[in-house]
Amino acid sequence: MRDARIHITGIVQGVGMRPFVYREAVERGVAGWVLNAGDGVHIEAHVADDRALDAFVAALRDDAPAAARIEDVLVEQLAPRGDAGKHAGGTPADATTKPFDGDRQARPLFRIIASDESTERTTLVSPDIATCADCLRELFDPADRRYHYPFINCTNCGPRFTIIRSLPYDRPATSMDAFPMCDACAAEYADPLDRRFHAQPDACFECGPHITWREKSDENQAPAVGRTLEESDAIIGRCAELIAQGGVVAIKGLGGFHLACDAGNDDAVRELRRRKRRSNKPLAVMVDGIDDAEELCHVGRAERELLEGTVRPIVLLRRRALDAPRVERTAAPSPEGPLEECAETDRACAANGACSDRRVHVAPAVAFDLPELGVMLPYTPLQHLLLAACASRGVRTLVMTSGNVSEEPIETDDALAWKHLVEGGLADALLGNGRAILSRYDDSVARVMDKLVAPVRRARGFAPRPLELPGVPLGTADGGLPSILACGPEQKATLALTRERPDGTASCFVSQHIGDIENAATFDAWQGALHRFEDLFDLQPSAFACDLHPTYLASQWARSEAASHDLPIIEVQHHHAHVASVMAESVATGALAPEERVLGIAFDGTGAGTDGTIWGGELLLADLQGFSRLAHLTPWPLPGGAASVRDARRNAFSLLMRCGLLEHPGASLLLGTMTDQERSITSTMIERGINSPQNSSMGRLLDAVAALLGVCGIATYEGEPAIELEAAAWRGASCEPGEGYRFDLHVVPTKTPDEPTRQRRALVNEAAAPRCIEIDPAPMLDAALTDLARGEAREVIARRVHHAVARLTSSLARDIAAREQVSHAALSGGVFMNRMLLQETATLLRAEGLRPLVPQLVPTNDGCISFGQAAVARTRLAATRGQEIAR
Repeated sequence: MRDARIHITGIVQGVGMRPFVYREAVERGVAGWVLNAGDGVHIEAHVADDRALDAFVAALRDDAPAAARIEDVLVEQLAPRGDAGKHAGGTPADATTKPFDGDRQARPLFRIIASDESTERTTLVSPDIATCADCLRELFDPADRRYHYPFINCTNCGPRFTIIRSLPYDRPATSMDAFPMCDACAAEYADPLDRRFHAQPDACFECGPHITWREKSDENQAPAVGRTLEESDAIIGRCAELIAQGGVVAIKGLGGFHLACDAGNDDAVRELRRRKRRSNKPLAVMVDGIDDAEELCHVGRAERELLEGTVRPIVLLRRRALDAPRVERTAAPSPEGPLEECAETDRACAANGACSDRRVHVAPAVAFDLPELGVMLPYTPLQHLLLAACASRGVRTLVMTSGNVSEEPIETDDALAWKHLVEGGLADALLGNGRAILSRYDDSVARVMDKLVAPVRRARGFAPRPLELPGVPLGTADGGLPSILACGPEQKATLALTRERPDGTASCFVSQHIGDIENAATFDAWQGALHRFEDLFDLQPSAFACDLHPTYLASQWARSEAASHDLPIIEVQHHHAHVASVMAESVATGALAPEERVLGIAFDGTGAGTDGTIWGGELLLADLQGFSRLAHLTPWPLPGGAASVRDARRNAFSLLMRCGLLEHPGASLLLGTMTDQERSITSTMIERGINSPQNSSMGRLLDAVAALLGVCGIATYEGEPAIELEAAAWRGASCEPGEGYRFDLHVVPTKTPDEPTRQRRALVNEAAAPRCIEIDPAPMLDAALTDLARGEAREVIARRVHHAVARLTSSLARDIAAREQVSHAALSGGVFMNRMLLQETATLLRAEGLRPLVPQLVPTNDGCISFGQAAVARTRLAATRGQEIAR
């Protein structure tokens, strides 16, 4: 007989790990026990010999539940009997069952025992999991006792992180503690052969949470409660009826509320936009299944896996054809080739806008004439029931957008949702429920680029799954292992906490997408996420990392906290954080050596530079410790600062003024959109330097081109001019881009105090006047204006501008890489959300012999900043620690 203690770490809580261990043990004749603890799953195993133990351990590692992520399976051999009575967390000896001796009825072979809270909380928690096929089958089976129960779940699916209060993951530590199980559910929960064995959210109509319904017209009445099948069906039916009538409903989901309406009803969609003050930003839609998604969009294999997987994010898909363009334009071509075959010819689809045999469609106001559509499939039982009820009323597609007041966090509480969403005039009714949401989570957004998944918004289903950071020796003088809090950016904010390991590696818990920290409500949500991570993972920061921008709220908070607790703070330049996030991910996956330098290509809208200007069109030589700025766009003023971001016409006017192109005949289109007073004020602000910061942003350059072409002059949401410019470029994708649009390059002395890379540190310190390349867009703009003046289609001009930027980037990268002896180019920044620009730039970089690195675990937009900050801060702290040891 062999006795062993086994410790499993990773995402092992809330994924059915203990029931899985139990079944494996029983099947293999293993005696002992399994329990959850704060630091993972502990097992005590009594087996016949080493071979049986090896087979059991191999099964634990290789056959774990699909939602589990095994980090390690540690095996400790025990003396045959003596100390086998306690595990590391202190479980009493009488918890251990004796080996099977032939009397199966007298002694259980293996059992699950009570969870232990005494160990250090280092385990990982599963994100929420979409409804599994077994539960879905039961949901629509009239003979099943959970028929149409809106909260059906099992060990393989259902809420996880959004209901967890503390670890270990057991029902009393979740928001399900308010719902004692009935006898039938308790029997399932206790039956090792049942799919709901130790399923913590297990419930039914008899004992679990119920949906609630209240309409604005009945605001003086108590909400209706769906305690029975009949009452619940009536509520869902009324909700579907209201949607079919053109109404807007606030619906409680896993991590917050949605605002839903009929996506095929243009009047309903426009009314939702009016109420939410979201005039142009594209809306996501939910359809019942993959067939409906394929009627609307092109769905490849990787996209299908995303749509139908356990995460169920919003997936940005290439539309087959536009139902009705917002302006008189030809239908947008597919970004990756011609339209696929359907019941009618491609030519007919392009000409008529929609296939005549479609069962599903979206109204023009959902995404106007953008070439992509955000699509998701249902991931909760309630969503499946609601879509079925809507389909019976002729509604096949729902708009499902975040339920929040503009610029504020998504609502999670029923009472506040009623106040803000219904009484506030955004929704006509509220479909809530009695299960509390303990963590606020938006839907994740992803797309597939070159057959690889690229996150756009990392939230429900992905976070807080930890990411790996490269190994650096980061122990403190007293032998402790610090945790770094990276506070992230101002927009698309996330935060990150590191957990160090003795071997120098670390995991990084990057929070869900929180939003733009521009008001107290969103900053409160940021702090709430921080406290949740600190408490749940038992992490207290001993160092801080932040953006060097002086006014970002999270950065101001970090500086204050560091000063008040006498802790280190590392300020990380915004674009270095962008590049570092790609590097850290690439090192962790083996695509990049730990100390290798890269050419970082960071194109975005805004980021504080080290010289006091706004950066955003940067080529940086970088490693994880520092960077040198080698090339950037020639700066120009932004009159009004943020006002020029919203009003791209001001930005374009300023850019033409700097380039000496205001008198160009092609500038008349832009000038005609501005009044004499607007032009005079803008000119005066620029000439006198009144609130007109200098910027070198590629995002602002593309915004300016959009305004020059009349594509979009006023932004109603972040990035709208550049997004509309890309949409125009796809409409002109069939034209030959040519080589006529070019940029001038000028070598100038740099005034930038960089954080040089290790290899360049001595060189930069010795150089009296380091030099940098300025990228002058004047020739490109001159050529674009000339084409516009002679009547060239703006779609063609937009396509040529995209090609010119990609060609410039690749050729400049080739020359710098050869000089600096680097072979990888790391692409990051919000501009690379542009599918056309990213694809073409990556293709040209490969043709130049460079290997492009693109993030696959974090977004290329500012959602990656906290992860990059954490990587840089760890590397700099390790360097400081090494210097202390050397002294």
